[in-house]
Amino acid sequence: MRIGHGFDAHRLTKGRKLILGGVEIPYELGLVGHSDADVLVHALMDALLGALGAGDIGRHFPDTDEQYRGADSLKLLERVMELVRAKKMHLENADITVVCQQPKLAPHLATMQSNLAAVCGVSPEQINIKATTTEKMGYTGRGEGITAHAVVLLAEAV
Repeated sequence: MRIGHGFDAHRLTKGRKLILGGVEIPYELGLVGHSDADVLVHALMDALLGALGAGDIGRHFPDTDEQYRGADSLKLLERVMELVRAKKMHLENADITVVCQQPKLAPHLATMQSNLAAVCGVSPEQINIKATTTEKMGYTGRGEGITAHAVVLLAEAV
């Protein structure tokens, strides 16, 4: 078994879509990034890569490479899962926390969970997603950005 942890943070700005867990969430602000800036998926990818000992998403999908401009993070997650399978591993479970003052994410969590489970080839029960605030403290509390933490457990494929 192998454990991995991932973290990502992006600033919020006008003129961008807010995409989390592959879901476009109605909101007046979106996340700044080279790709679609989906912090939830980015944290999950970093956790998976960490469990494999394979670096981070910046190594695999650098923001200096134009092919990743505006990329759908779920498509990038598919590529990370190919690496997981190539190492003869599978995802046992993932636990992800999104830190976001606004908007409220609860109505979207089940769809995010289904999206990630489908890409990772697991049941939705193996992907846990939680949303929390920082009670208006720090950059997330002031609505300047959104962060996500992810922990995964990989096991050898049988």
